[in-house]
Amino acid sequence: MNFPKQKIFKALKILALVLILLCIGLYFFRNSLLKQAVAKVTHKMAVDYNSDFSIKEASFDGLSSIKLTDVVLVPKNADTLLKIKNIETSVSLSNLLIGDVQVGTLKVDNGYIQLVKKGKIRNFDAFLKRNRDDSEKSEKRKYGAFAYRIISKLLNLVPTDMNLENFQFKIDDNGKKTAIAINKLILNNKQLETNIHVVSKDFDQKWNLKGFADPRNQKADIRFFNLDTGAIRVPYLDERYSLKASFDSIRLNVENIDKSGSELHLDGFTSIVNLKINHPKIASKDVVIKNARFDYRFLLGDDFISIDSTSTMTLNKIKLRPYASYDTEKDTVYTLKVDIPKMKAQDFIVSLPDGLFTHFQGMQATGNFDYKLDFKFNKNKPNTLVFDSKLKKEDLRITKYGEADLNKLNGEFVYRAIIQNVLQRPVLVGNANPNYTPLDQISPYLRKCVLTTEDPSFFSHRGFINEAFKQSILKNIRTKKFSRGASTISMQLIKNVFLTREKTLSRKLEEILLVYILENNRIVSKERMLEVYFNIIEWGPNVYGIGEASHFYFQKSPSALNVDECLYLATIIPKPRKFMYQFNDEGNLKDYALKNQKFLKNLMFRRGLLIPEDTIGQLPVYISGNARSLIKIKAPDSTAVPVDSLSGGDEFDL
Repeated sequence: MNFPKQKIFKALKILALVLILLCIGLYFFRNSLLKQAVAKVTHKMAVDYNSDFSIKEASFDGLSSIKLTDVVLVPKNADTLLKIKNIETSVSLSNLLIGDVQVGTLKVDNGYIQLVKKGKIRNFDAFLKRNRDDSEKSEKRKYGAFAYRIISKLLNLVPTDMNLENFQFKIDDNGKKTAIAINKLILNNKQLETNIHVVSKDFDQKWNLKGFADPRNQKADIRFFNLDTGAIRVPYLDERYSLKASFDSIRLNVENIDKSGSELHLDGFTSIVNLKINHPKIASKDVVIKNARFDYRFLLGDDFISIDSTSTMTLNKIKLRPYASYDTEKDTVYTLKVDIPKMKAQDFIVSLPDGLFTHFQGMQATGNFDYKLDFKFNKNKPNTLVFDSKLKKEDLRITKYGEADLNKLNGEFVYRAIIQNVLQRPVLVGNANPNYTPLDQISPYLRKCVLTTEDPSFFSHRGFINEAFKQSILKNIRTKKFSRGASTISMQLIKNVFLTREKTLSRKLEEILLVYILENNRIVSKERMLEVYFNIIEWGPNVYGIGEASHFYFQKSPSALNVDECLYLATIIPKPRKFMYQFNDEGNLKDYALKNQKFLKNLMFRRGLLIPEDTIGQLPVYISGNARSLIKIKAPDSTAVPVDSLSGGDEFDL
């Protein structure tokens, strides 16, 4: 269908006239519209956030430039959240007409944002507690579309040209104070330059942010470094969480943000130089990572969020490919895959962060290896958990040990337990110690009992039990804390002979690596490992090794222990310093202790480790050694006999 040209030109003229009239209307009524907008925001702050919002003066300068003075936001019954003396900004009218607020320029001077917590009251709480309405709750959120919408809105609020002067960001967390003063921040022609002054309780530094920033094209490449000498120290975390952190520089690169169909792609990299971390839960020393880089590719779809397997992480000379996803398409499924391609063993050792693997310093190795981890957890089907860890060796051999010389286990050495950071008395592990007991002189009943309670597959596994790890992970997920471990006898041995009982990430990581080396390089036989274990573990307060324990409790040699005595000794290993609480005031085992031993005995019957003939003629467990003096036994005249009582301390750590 063809329209005459005259009608087309006429329609275009009418459209142009309407636009001109609209612009004229906007120009003449812009201040009135601005006042209405300010009133709307003021009402919303009062109703939705229980806060007072005020602007002393708001006016247009030209068609799109806005000037605001004395902008203040104060939550009810709380400290001021925001206060700015002067704001000058411009918005894109063309974008505004289609409902998209896009800031063009921004100039701010003399202002601050402060986050204040007094007791349990925080001045920003009202802005964190917005609830989604019922329609939003019932509708499944599409992660890709939601994230792209939020990112676009945030980037549109970042001006293409910006000038901030004398602007502060302050934190006051019940007296823990930090102030980050932006003396000057300039974004001009896509180039960012800043001058930042940071004041905390323990330090005063000047920082600099510098680089390229293009919010409209969604790209950035920014470096963060110190203007003064030395590393950048991270404020607030030290006082609030006892976490000390510093670094030389950080680089953040955003290369691409793109939405294709329902999927959102984010690409770029971030790197950090000389990161130093100190926290009592991480390690007892400073942990130093010299160079780390993450080349990322995030993918977000309608029902998943993931780090794509094309991403790479570099830690000194270690390179790995991670894949992680959160999927809600059918069930809620968490997936993690880690792939370390073939690399030199020595490169791996020298790349381990200083302070995190202190016992590996000085270690040398030859050969290569590659590693794969496969983990999957279905929240609705927890018993289908997948945990598969595989290391493939190629001529891998330890040629020199570091601080932890595993060969020590093959000879005579002195063992000293550390309990609550206190070094205990020395115990000689060797024939020169009269209490030392070779494995073949320990009652076979005791060997069977202890292996049943501590590590039934000790002689068949290589340091770790995958199923135990799975059950440990499941319980830790359910309880949302590390409430259960998966320690084998090999792990207990490494921890107690070479490491400490401290509950740190460093100790656990070192334990895992040392156990793998011990068990997979045939350094020590299983029999020798079990013999050392029996001769060093704590069986009571200041009682170390089975030689001391058998006399302490029963005035017997380890070879003469009967079945019930062995069952008793096996059940007190988790809490040996509290053994006395298993007995009543007549010196007999309490009902719960007898039930524990009966359960263990029946388990061993079912597994064929005991036969009924083994228990014929056995009498109840009777403590006849020095241990009896620690049990509160009622005297014949019903008056209590005063005895020395030891407070419970750290037992042999499982």
